[in-house]
Order: sequence, then C-alpha cells, then structure tokens
Amino acid sequence: MSVGQIGITAVHAFVGWGLCGATMGIGLAKTSLARALLIHAVAAPVIFGLISFIYFTHFGYSTPLAIAVGFVTVVIAMDFLVVALLIQRELTMFRSVLGTWLPFALIFASTYLVGRVTLP
Repeated sequence: MSVGQIGITAVHAFVGWGLCGATMGIGLAKTSLARALLIHAVAAPVIFGLISFIYFTHFGYSTPLAIAVGFVTVVIAMDFLVVALLIQRELTMFRSVLGTWLPFALIFASTYLVGRVTLP
C-alpha cells in the first residue's frame, strides 16, 4: 500500500475508535460502568462493521485480514496511548475482558467478515 492508502485506512480506523470512545463516554455519563461496557461491547463491532463496509466498498486497498489487523492495531495503540496513559494514567482497563479484549476481538472479527463478504 502507498502512503496515501495507509492514511485513508488509518483515518477509517481512527473514526471507528472515536465513535467507540464516544459510545463509552456517553454510556458512562448516562448509566453504570457495567452497562456502558456492555453497550460498548455490542456497539464496537457494529461501528466497525459499518466503517469496514464503507472502506471495502470504496477503497479496499488490502485483504480483509490485513485491514482487520490494521484497524485493531490502531484501536489498541490509541487505547493504550490516549485512554490508558493520558486519560486514566493507569493500565487497569487492560484487565477487563468485557471492556477491552472482547471489543478488540469483535472489531477484528467484524472487520474481517465484512471484508470477506464485501470484496469480490
């Protein structure tokens, strides 16, 4: 992939991460932590499924596997750098299966599956 293609792919991943962050932020403001985590775990694959559909329909610069790995890598990096280190100033979020690891797995799965279905 060219630098421009990597940039477009990264922008899609950042948009997904931002929407997931907004989901958590609104959830935490309106409900309990447990319910916000559950809503986020359901919303994350839906958000990335829609973003993946847009990405693979209009761009599709690489394979579904590569894009799924790329999207999850961006999400993990941003959660680590921004959420854990800058906002929370601790790494405890990575101890939560429901809050972190399940959404990562579901983001990967939804991106991969949408890519497999969308690309010819």
